[in-house]
Amino acid sequence: MAVPFMAGDAAAQAAKKIKIGFVTTLSGPNAAYGRDMQNAFNLALDHLGKKMGGVPVEVIYEDDEQKPEVGKQKTEKLLQRDKVDFVAGYIWSNVLLASYKPVLDADTFLISTNAGPSQLAGEGCSPYFFAASWQNDQNHMAVGELLNQKGIKKLYMVAPNYAAGVDGTNGVKSLFKGQVIGQDMTKWPDQLDFSGEISKIRAAKPEAVYVFFPGRAGVQFFQQYSQAGLKKDIPVYSAFTIDAVTLKLQKDLVLDTYLTSTWGTDLPYAANTKFVTDYKKKYNETPAFYGAQSYDAANLIASAVAATKGNLKDKKAVGAALKAAKFDSVRGPFKFGNNNFPIQNVYQQEAYKVSDTEYDLRTVSTVLTAHTDPHAAKCKM
Repeated sequence: MAVPFMAGDAAAQAAKKIKIGFVTTLSGPNAAYGRDMQNAFNLALDHLGKKMGGVPVEVIYEDDEQKPEVGKQKTEKLLQRDKVDFVAGYIWSNVLLASYKPVLDADTFLISTNAGPSQLAGEGCSPYFFAASWQNDQNHMAVGELLNQKGIKKLYMVAPNYAAGVDGTNGVKSLFKGQVIGQDMTKWPDQLDFSGEISKIRAAKPEAVYVFFPGRAGVQFFQQYSQAGLKKDIPVYSAFTIDAVTLKLQKDLVLDTYLTSTWGTDLPYAANTKFVTDYKKKYNETPAFYGAQSYDAANLIASAVAATKGNLKDKKAVGAALKAAKFDSVRGPFKFGNNNFPIQNVYQQEAYKVSDTEYDLRTVSTVLTAHTDPHAAKCKM
């Protein structure tokens, strides 16, 4: 149960410092994503003058090591020892699913900046959980619709066997009108050899292949797929497999492939232009969508602190202010659905060569407009 608001002078209730716990992956082969999130969150604080609603902010970053048990331990430490006002972050759905319950049980608001598992979007929705990113199915549903637009009738699917991979494949299937003639769910996160799956794709002779492999797995898949000589005959459609981090290694391997995303560096919004420009200036690299969502999350929290004048003891008011989402998003107009997941556009993007040594992603078209995830109907909020 939420802590009731005690009547009295609101100024006396205002926090003297806003404490935010941020859980992400800061070590291991996928640490670049955690750094992208951390960099973007810090950039947002720079833009806010390191204050929210006039109140100083302290952020405590914790490394989950991409392990659910470690993520849970770090989350509990933030709650019990650091006594944070908000918990944010989480790249991986399995880490978030292991960690969210202690946060919600403590009547503390959790803002995911990447993971969006279906379990928290439907019957398990909570007034204390908000996704500043997307629901896992959304980008993959856009892949399904894009396949329809391209006239694909026979599809082979490959994805990692964990929560986001299950959501992803289900998302594609929910809109794809053709036939799935094969599907492999690979070991996560350790499998980096996809020769067996690629041999099955060759034998099945689909018109296209769908893949979802975040991080280094995505780099390995495209290297092996290209080496197998299948790319020109069987095009690849993907979500979360190509981004500003992996593109530095994938390069020509991912040209002439298809991908979907809810955000791009070229979206024509003032907040996005400022974010991308200042991120490049400060960190000398292009942000990925992980960072964009983290930047939005910081501004979302700031909007709630400002709306409540720093009175974080009024949980109902804080929740209402988060729900209102009155901030300038890098994605343009931002709105939450009834389950506290975004209603948003999903775009087709493509990789292209800027120069002989530089690659980037650009937005090609809007695949889904003002899209609500399919699990919202099961949320009773």
